[in-house]
Amino acid sequence: MSTRPAPLAWGRRYLAVSPDHFRVDYAINPFMHLDDQPDPVRTREQWDAMLAAIEAAGATVEVLPQLAEAPDMVYAMNLGLALERPTGEAHVVLSHMRYAERRMETPVAERWFADHGASVQRTGRDGVGAHLEAGDAFAFGGELVVGYGPRTEELALKHLATELGVSVRGFRIVHPGMYHMDLGFCPLDETRAMVCPAAYDDASAAALLDLVPEPLVLSEEEAMTFCANSVVVGRTVVMPACPDRVRARLEEWGFEVVVVEVGEFLKGGGAIRCLTNPLDVRLGRDLDLVPGGRVTLA
Repeated sequence: MSTRPAPLAWGRRYLAVSPDHFRVDYAINPFMHLDDQPDPVRTREQWDAMLAAIEAAGATVEVLPQLAEAPDMVYAMNLGLALERPTGEAHVVLSHMRYAERRMETPVAERWFADHGASVQRTGRDGVGAHLEAGDAFAFGGELVVGYGPRTEELALKHLATELGVSVRGFRIVHPGMYHMDLGFCPLDETRAMVCPAAYDDASAAALLDLVPEPLVLSEEEAMTFCANSVVVGRTVVMPACPDRVRARLEEWGFEVVVVEVGEFLKGGGAIRCLTNPLDVRLGRDLDLVPGGRVTLA
């Protein structure tokens, strides 16, 4: 009799940013169009429904007010890579955004994490030279799985490995519509993850499929529904969309699928994973400690 894989140990605590000033002021991804603005009322309704679904699944969500001049700050995932040290103390590796339009978010994030007792780290010397966006990084299989190319630079992977003392596996993203790792990859439990090979170059796609013991392989069409941009709380997957084939496999594996409409946020190029940042990924539990760190590129 087969044993069900253990659920993810992390994903019970999140940070989100209240969508007080969400709008499209510029275009830094293929989904952003200045003539297609989000409706403020629907935006708030969708965000509230998302938080309610995550909390109903058993997680807690802390909320940070949005900076008026930072319309993309609502995508809280990219504020930084939040971690817990083995002792339980909070730590964050702040993002160093690729686009200048988003860099004003980082000081606000730094203050919030510091006010909540976190030690703060930046990639590279004084936070320059290595772009890192936390939507490219996941804990899976004891390693930090990181996408690089469109937003995160390859150099940032070396900084993460050496400064955190973990094993980092890098996968090159090439698809313009899946510019962050969290659009083409989603861990589900200890052995399963959604993977869209079309997001990566051939070598990276093959290596990622080899890394995941039981991948739920997404077609490009399925991934472009943003179904991988989801939040997993135990056995519940809170999703912005779920194609029929994907739902069937998730339910076969024992997951409950909860779909929450976040169409207003798709206008900025992000969905549920982009809107939330897990605070409980623990070094030494979810990420194995490796003296000196280690980087492996596909």
